[in-house]
Amino acid sequence: MEQKHFEVIIVGGSYSGLSAAMSLGRSLRQVLVIDSGLPCNRQTPHSHNFITQDGEKPAVISAKAKLQVDIYKTVQFYNGLAVQVIKTENGFEITTESGNIFTSRKILFATGVRDLLPEIEGFAPCWGISVLHCPYCHGYEVKNEKTAIIANGEMGYEYAKLISNWTKDLRLCTNGKSELTAEQTKTLKNHGVLILEEEIDSLEHNDGYVSNIIFKNGEKVEVKAIYARPPFEQHCPIPETLGCDSSEQGLLKVDAMQKTNISGVFASGDCTTQMRSVAIAVSTGSFAGAVINKELIDEDFSQ
Repeated sequence: MEQKHFEVIIVGGSYSGLSAAMSLGRSLRQVLVIDSGLPCNRQTPHSHNFITQDGEKPAVISAKAKLQVDIYKTVQFYNGLAVQVIKTENGFEITTESGNIFTSRKILFATGVRDLLPEIEGFAPCWGISVLHCPYCHGYEVKNEKTAIIANGEMGYEYAKLISNWTKDLRLCTNGKSELTAEQTKTLKNHGVLILEEEIDSLEHNDGYVSNIIFKNGEKVEVKAIYARPPFEQHCPIPETLGCDSSEQGLLKVDAMQKTNISGVFASGDCTTQMRSVAIAVSTGSFAGAVINKELIDEDFSQ
């Protein structure tokens, strides 16, 4: 790329990053979107609970979004991985894996998170297909089906309460000794939730669609869907090296304006919120783009 300096660089070109790029492109800002092409929902067959796009394939949504953003000629795209960001006197210097260096006045991280999947055979190929994270995104499609939750303790209790809204044919797999309190156990059992404490060996599936949970004691339980919330880490480590604060859950801390604690650094989408959905990623990205544009205007008028 001939152009090396931009007003805003967006690291992450999925739903949130593209939404921010559209806001900024429509604000006539010189923008570079750096994206490595690894969205966390790339294995998910359909996206839901996003008005006008309900049931569409995630890749189709992002491809359409990129075509629409590409109309704004002040927005450029770079296919690659950002590996370093240095705060300078006038903004930021961004280095990519291939050695390209770009500079900007502001930077937005829309980099998402990386799920750390358990070492249960069959879990990874089912993740996002029949092993699900969010009932608001996928619960309707498996309503009233034989469903399991892999969780324990307080999270398992709250998760079971939530999922019971979509199905009453529900079992909570604690994958080892239950950490539920006696009161929680009684409450779940009174609401028809079966609690299974055996350790899980594997998941039987066909192209990612689960059919059975196999326990280490040899028992088998038929299910059509499983909910789980595995731990995660930031997909991009750069914000941490810049000094951006994170929450106890490992999410980037932002204020109501999508600003981090580092001046000029913004963040949006899944890297900032536990409410991981395409609709929310798009919303926070669009808002971040507008806030960044206003901040640039204010700075120019203060000179």
